[in-house]
Amino acid sequence: MENIKIFIKTETKNFFKIKESKRIWHIPLLAALCLGIPIFLGLFLGNLQMGLSAGLGGLVILYYQPSLPLASRMLTMLVCSFGFILSLAVGIGFSFNAYISSIVFGLFAMGIHWVTTYFRTNPPGSFFFIMIASMASCQTFKFDVIPQKIGLIVLGTILACLLALFHGLLTNKKNITTQALSISIKKGEAVPVIESVVIGLFMFISLIIGHLFDMKNPYWIPISCLAVMQGISLYHVWERVVHRIIGTFVGIGLCWPILLFCKTPLSICISIFILQFIIEILIVRHYALAVVFITPMTILLTEAGSSFSNNSEIIISARFMDIALGSFIGAIGGWFIYNQQLKQKVAKQFRKARSFVRKK
Repeated sequence: MENIKIFIKTETKNFFKIKESKRIWHIPLLAALCLGIPIFLGLFLGNLQMGLSAGLGGLVILYYQPSLPLASRMLTMLVCSFGFILSLAVGIGFSFNAYISSIVFGLFAMGIHWVTTYFRTNPPGSFFFIMIASMASCQTFKFDVIPQKIGLIVLGTILACLLALFHGLLTNKKNITTQALSISIKKGEAVPVIESVVIGLFMFISLIIGHLFDMKNPYWIPISCLAVMQGISLYHVWERVVHRIIGTFVGIGLCWPILLFCKTPLSICISIFILQFIIEILIVRHYALAVVFITPMTILLTEAGSSFSNNSEIIISARFMDIALGSFIGAIGGWFIYNQQLKQKVAKQFRKARSFVRKK
C-alpha cells in the first residue's frame, strides 16, 4: 500500500513538472510564421482552404536544426520537403478506396519509419510524414485536383526553406557543430525492422477502424496512435497516453471560448498563428500542456473551411473520441514495440529465415 502511495505521489509530481529547454525563442516564431503566412495569404486571396493546404507544407520547418552548419540545415530541409511531397502524393493517390488506401498507408508508414530510423533523422522523426499521408488518404479522391494539392504543399515547403535560409544567414555562427548532416547513416547499428513492421501494422489497423466506424475525420486515430507509439520506452508510451487524454480533455474546455470568439476567417487565422507559437514553446517542456493547445488548433485547422460554429459540440466530442481511441491503440502498439521477449523471438526467426535463404 505504501509503495502505491509513493508511486502516485511521484507520478503526480512528474506530471506537473515543467522541463527546462535550451530552445531559442525565435524557432517557435519561425514555425508559427511558416504555418501562418500561407493561411493569411489564402485569406487575402479569398481561398482559405488553399492557404491551409500550403500551410501544411510549411510544417517541414519543424525538421530545421539550428545547431548544424548552414549547408547541412538546408540539405535536411530539402530532403524532408521531398518527403512531405511524397507523403501527400502517396496518400491522395490511393484515396479512391478506403481499404486499398489503408493498406497502402500502412505499408508507407512502415517504409518511412524504416528510412527515418535507418538514417539519423532528428525528432519529430517519421511523425509528420505519416501524418500528412494519413490526412491525404482520407480526402475525397478527385484526379483533376491532385496536381493542385501537390503544388500547394510544394509552395508551403518552399516558403519554409526560404525562411529557414534567412534565419540561417542571420544567426549563422562559427562555433556550430561540424556534423555533416542531421540525416546520417547509423553505422554498425541494426535496423529496427520489427519496430517499423509494428508501426505499419498499427497505422493500418487504426485507419481501417476509423473507416469501418464511418468517422468523419478518421485520420486523427492513426495520428494519435503514432504520437503515443513514438515514446522512447514502454513507461514513456503509457505516460503519453495519460498526458494526451488529459491534455485533450482540458483542451476541449479551451475550445469553447475560442470557438465562441472565432466567428470570422481572420480571427481563425490569428488564433491558429498564436496557438502554433504557444505549442512550439510548450512541446519540449510539457507534453500534456502542449496537447491542451494542440486540440483547439487542430479543430480550427481541419474545420476552418466549414461552418463549425453551428455544430461545435459534435466536432469537439468526435475529436475526443478519436484521441482516446487512437491513444488506446497506440498503447497496445507500444507494448509490442517494447516487449523485449517478443522482439527477441521475432529477431531469432528473422535470423533463421535469413540463414535459410542464404543456404538456398
